[in-house]
Amino acid sequence: MKIGIVNGLNLNKRTGVEEYVYQLLKHLPLVDDNKNHQFFLLAPSAVEGLNTKVLKWPFKNFWTQIRLSREMLKNPVDILFIPAHTFPYFAKKVVITVHGLEFENVPQAYSWFERIKLRFLTKRNAKKADKIIVPSEFVKNDLIKFYKINPEKIFVVYHGIVKNENCKLKIENSKKYILYLGGYQARKNIDNLKKAYAILKDKYKIQHELILAGADKYVSEEEKWNLLRNADIMVYPSLCEGFGFPPLEAQSLGIPVVSSNVSAIPEILGDSALLVNPQSPEEIAEAIYKVLTDENLRNNLIKKGQENIKRFSWLNCAKETLKIIAS
Repeated sequence: MKIGIVNGLNLNKRTGVEEYVYQLLKHLPLVDDNKNHQFFLLAPSAVEGLNTKVLKWPFKNFWTQIRLSREMLKNPVDILFIPAHTFPYFAKKVVITVHGLEFENVPQAYSWFERIKLRFLTKRNAKKADKIIVPSEFVKNDLIKFYKINPEKIFVVYHGIVKNENCKLKIENSKKYILYLGGYQARKNIDNLKKAYAILKDKYKIQHELILAGADKYVSEEEKWNLLRNADIMVYPSLCEGFGFPPLEAQSLGIPVVSSNVSAIPEILGDSALLVNPQSPEEIAEAIYKVLTDENLRNNLIKKGQENIKRFSWLNCAKETLKIIAS
């Protein structure tokens, strides 16, 4: 079977969606069933380390609608898999991944233009797709609730997690800090985290610094993993997530997590993290203080976190994804 995989993202600077596409492209060739298929990675530019069929296009926009559509007419594939992109005009059979409907759940975090654009594209893609892969039951339920998508064509496949063993060892007697790792969009709820930190300084007199790190204030992969390994706690107070990588990355290094009790986060973390109301700075602050000062709670969260990450494997993600695409 000829399977075309579409990528229009820069995979050298990776946040959640880029990490998903990158890891999937790396692991699909490792699946036992891959020998029965031909994979064609279709992209406007070469992807480092991956065999790419480059479809050159001189303009910034309309690569999908014109250049990719032309390729599908000239060299059609049996199935086109779109892990993070929009539809071409011409394709025989299409499987897509929808990562989340955050713009529907937290509309105040988006401009009116962003909401209209994202709603149009996501609803159109979901309606047209033959099958839809989602990273959580939460996203599946959102597609049904907001767009009335047939649940029989929606498949939940959890993302994987990579444990980075190449970063430096934990630095003893270094400055203690609380870490936030992620984007800086309004839905990430940084303002309430800052308010919680002010409470921690004022009420609890903690000496820890608060470090905010992520793609919007870019840190390298090595810097990211070193920040995680040397943190006393990782806090992720997002208002809405379809999955959420950073808490799992922290757990993979034995760092306890405080996160939100909304959207897909309880599904992904369960009782392996201390979950709080993200709208309450006081509750966020109290949870952080408990983890910093209660050794039994801290050790319990670390133990449960390391058990939790065993549920998430990129190879399993690739196996399930290929099974859905090819069936």
